[in-house]
Amino acid sequence: MKVLFAAPESAPFFKSGGLGDVIGALPMELARNQEMDVRVVLPYYTVMPEKYKSQLEDVFHFDLNVNGWESKYCGIKQLKYEGVTYYFIDNLEYFDRENLYGYEDDGKRFSFFSLAVLEILQIVDFIPDILHVHDWQTAVIPVLLKDKYRWIEPYRDIRTILTLHNLEFQGRFGQEALGHWLGIGYEAFHERGLKQYEDVNFLKGGMYYADMVTTVSPNYMYEIQTREFGFGLDGVLRDISYKTTGIINGIDWVEYNPATDEQIKSNFDKYHLDGKIDNKLALQHTLGLAEDKDLMLIGMVTRLTEQKGMQLIEMIMSELMKRPVQFAILGTGEPKFENSLKHFNWRYPDQHAAVIEFDSQLAKEIYAGVDLFLMPSAFEPCGLAQMIAMRYGTLPLVHEVGGLKDTVEAFNQFEVRGTGFTFDKFNPAALMSVIDEALRVYYDYPENWASIQEQAMSQDFSWKSSAREYIDMYKNFSY
Repeated sequence: MKVLFAAPESAPFFKSGGLGDVIGALPMELARNQEMDVRVVLPYYTVMPEKYKSQLEDVFHFDLNVNGWESKYCGIKQLKYEGVTYYFIDNLEYFDRENLYGYEDDGKRFSFFSLAVLEILQIVDFIPDILHVHDWQTAVIPVLLKDKYRWIEPYRDIRTILTLHNLEFQGRFGQEALGHWLGIGYEAFHERGLKQYEDVNFLKGGMYYADMVTTVSPNYMYEIQTREFGFGLDGVLRDISYKTTGIINGIDWVEYNPATDEQIKSNFDKYHLDGKIDNKLALQHTLGLAEDKDLMLIGMVTRLTEQKGMQLIEMIMSELMKRPVQFAILGTGEPKFENSLKHFNWRYPDQHAAVIEFDSQLAKEIYAGVDLFLMPSAFEPCGLAQMIAMRYGTLPLVHEVGGLKDTVEAFNQFEVRGTGFTFDKFNPAALMSVIDEALRVYYDYPENWASIQEQAMSQDFSWKSSAREYIDMYKNFSY
């Protein structure tokens, strides 16, 4: 079976978030199946680390006709890595940027990329059975395949799957996207296609034109069919629910392994937790907090945005600092939240440590060193941090949304079961209440806390089970 992933980012080459982690891990896991030929096509961002750039092979270059009157240079670079063949689409005008996204011409950039994905299939002699696209940046590919490229005989049997990693970002542009960017007419500009009011919506078009739509957790699949979480597309999602499914993301089981991780102070596993105490003391030392193995240390590794629930953190902080706790947070984001955290550093120097930067080493140290990991997200398609935290014996405390609800089992004090703590209502009182519950278990029932830790560390969030679900889905389409 031939499977081609088309995505805007992938670890280890370049990533901005969880999507990059997924594209970095899932194709490799699928490629371990001897019956599958898995390849990935990505933009060639020049921010790629030099150690990967030096391994690239130039395959071909040509002028890609974008809209009938304008052509753009399109280069194809290739790299074979960990059993997967990667193709990189080269165009300096669009991909020689400091960041991956966030530019006014993002629509044009990813229109070009989407066209290039379909143009290169015959050039590299790889016509996939399954073309798996991700998020708005590649969501228009199923539309192009059935509109602009339907006359190409080898393309007619390609089945398309669109995965929604975050519905908030949809690729909504003016009608000039049709002719000027994609080189198509108005045939796909209708209510069950690209049309949303008077605009073009790439994600909406992809959802209707793809043969299958997946989300990154089962609960998120149902949530986005409601007005509260649907970002204006809930009606579309209800309309296509017959071809929609949810598959939980996994995490890299080798990269995130406390027994072998070289980036943490001491290795440990669920049977030998002494090493976790060493990591806690080391983290307290690094952050300038009092080194006290018995004091609860709460942590976060997150983008500082309202989606991640930072407004709740602001509202509870003065109350939280009255408890016997320390709080450590790592991340960057909206200036108002960065400034709040700096203020809390000043106001509570003995208890609060916020590091406003991106630091993968410190992130690992927080996962391994804190006792409780907060994820009070307003919405969360899947979430990876809660799975990583559990892997390191750190109990997650999460809002019951999306993949957080799917992956964290709320502590049951009567049966002493669970893998973390959860709250339902998205407000500061509900968050503070469940933090107090966690504090009570931690200080008053340490044997119960240890039991939850063991249950959390026993969960299998590797990509193996998720990959099996994808393989079953691919097989249903390819025969």
